Amino acid sequence: MRWGVASVSSQVERLPEWVTTLLAPNAGPMTLDGTNTWVLRAPGAHDAVVVDPGPDDAGHLASIAENRPLSAILITHGHHDHVEGAETLSRMLGGVPVLAADPRHGDPLPPRMRLAGLDIEVVATPGHTGDSVCFVVEDAVFTGDTLLGRGTTVVAWPDGDLGAYLDSLETLRAYPLLMLPGHGPVRPDCAEVATAYLAHRRERLDQVRAALAAGAGTAEQVVDAVYPDIDPGVRFAAEWSARAQLEFLRRESPPTRERLDPL
Repeated sequence: MRWGVASVSSQVERLPEWVTTLLAPNAGPMTLDGTNTWVLRAPGAHDAVVVDPGPDDAGHLASIAENRPLSAILITHGHHDHVEGAETLSRMLGGVPVLAADPRHGDPLPPRMRLAGLDIEVVATPGHTGDSVCFVVEDAVFTGDTLLGRGTTVVAWPDGDLGAYLDSLETLRAYPLLMLPGHGPVRPDCAEVATAYLAHRRERLDQVRAALAAGAGTAEQVVDAVYPDIDPGVRFAAEWSARAQLEFLRRESPPTRERLDPL
């Protein structure tokens, strides 16, 4: 989902030779230009691996299958625009395993893998969803929807959790590597984008605190105060984020203890 965010460095003109991107035909306000499907294969490797096959679109899945043989399908998180086509693609490829953090979407992800001639590290980054992960491969990070190439992502309570998301952004600040997101353009520095996201989230929380102090009490009222120019077509997503912000602030505030009269 595209929101305003502090500016980050320019886009990347050329991908590493071991990665190819296939853009799914599902552009929209929540998916930007569409879902980025990534095909990974080290030079000289026999097989390839796919990150986020995207929607169950026949043409898109056929384009992925052209890169066979494929040894695995990796999932960054369980939203349909990333995982919907995984089962169909697996069947097309003769039962290639689907690996995901959430068992509803595939077999378990090991913390480290050697696939397609590449070392792949799985980094848990919950927040956008409870099952979100990133993949660190060579000098690059595949961030799914945890970091986007343009704008910022929605954290929709209750599957999305703002406290966990802030922790995940702190984690990604330790990776000054090429960033390959689930939507939007590639960025040269994952750590830089994560730092900008953190600043944006903290500023937004300050705005929500001010709205609450001024009398806002519901997610709808927070959106009215904090997102006054929101496009009506994506207002629902702003309300999702507002609910996550309110829950975060509720947990942040210590409960008030009633003082009992000792007499």
